[in-house]
Amino acid sequence: MTEPGERRRRTSSTATRERPVRGARDAARRAADALSELTRHHLEGVSAVCRSEDDGWIVNVDVLEVARIPDTTSLLATYEVELDSAGDLVQYRRIARYRRGAQDQ
Repeated sequence: MTEPGERRRRTSSTATRERPVRGARDAARRAADALSELTRHHLEGVSAVCRSEDDGWIVNVDVLEVARIPDTTSLLATYEVELDSAGDLVQYRRIARYRRGAQDQ
């Protein structure tokens, strides 16, 4: 509860409940924001967005987990983030971890 004279902060989860997801771009942004808020990792980008079976969204978000010098040895990870049809976070999990300089397998 806020003290008298303090402004109440709006969280991103409150903001997402105000309007439904407006497509893949909006789903990607919401998933990236939610993951960043929870993990505090630096976002590198979104590598995949698709609809889930229940009209929600599944988004793969790439993040920098461990920064190293040189940059090509930094550790990155891909997280699978699931949003419901309203755009709220349902679950997330790390599905891959790799060096920045490593080639795809």
